[in-house]
Amino acid sequence: MYRFDAKKTAQDVVDWVREQFAATASPDTKAVVGISGGKDSSVAAAVCVKALGADRVVGVLMPQGEQADIDFARLLVSHLGIKSYEINVGKAVAEVIDAVGGAVELNAQARINTPARVRMTTLYAVAACVGGRVINTCNASEDYVGYSTKYGDAAGDLSPLSDLTVTEVIAIGDELGLPRELTHKVPIDGLCGKTDEENLGFTYAKLDQYIRGEITLSDEPELKDRIERLHRANLHKLRLMPKFEYKPEN
Repeated sequence: MYRFDAKKTAQDVVDWVREQFAATASPDTKAVVGISGGKDSSVAAAVCVKALGADRVVGVLMPQGEQADIDFARLLVSHLGIKSYEINVGKAVAEVIDAVGGAVELNAQARINTPARVRMTTLYAVAACVGGRVINTCNASEDYVGYSTKYGDAAGDLSPLSDLTVTEVIAIGDELGLPRELTHKVPIDGLCGKTDEENLGFTYAKLDQYIRGEITLSDEPELKDRIERLHRANLHKLRLMPKFEYKPEN
């Protein structure tokens, strides 16, 4: 039976981040993390602090206009004792949306994904200014069903959590002593007011069990089909961009 060792895995992830920075960066290079106040960014930031020290981690809070739960993000940076910047992306998002909407008819997909891509642009701008690497905060559960934005929150320079399910990320956050209101915060998309699980149509707990082979969903064929359809449709987000391979003649 599958058993997750949160203590060992937390240390393994910390060691991995430390090794990645040691091998590919200078001793002054910082980890730049977009802080939403949810479990993923909280755990990713905490892992980086443990691996590199608080002085080498920078949190970037990016509300889009008014953000009802911004205090969770502020709690996280205060708890970790890291330097942070609060950059409101509301105006930038609005200007991009207005400019694109002046040329083509906007659809829901563009409205949903543009803020995430503006935020990633912001993270890379901050990283360039402070000498940092952008930390991807995606997890395996969201990646499996494509609950991320290509070149938005799915981007980054290294990804400490993308092989771990939601359940496992929460367990690591608890192991690292993060406030429970951060690690167990119910994720809401911030657009329609629904939770992630309401939008997906299934719980992360069930998805995590399926991913780890604890259940087969043979008794729920419609749910299994929905999960696998989402997975197939979003595989392009997890793979390198296809390229034409030129083979010169000898």
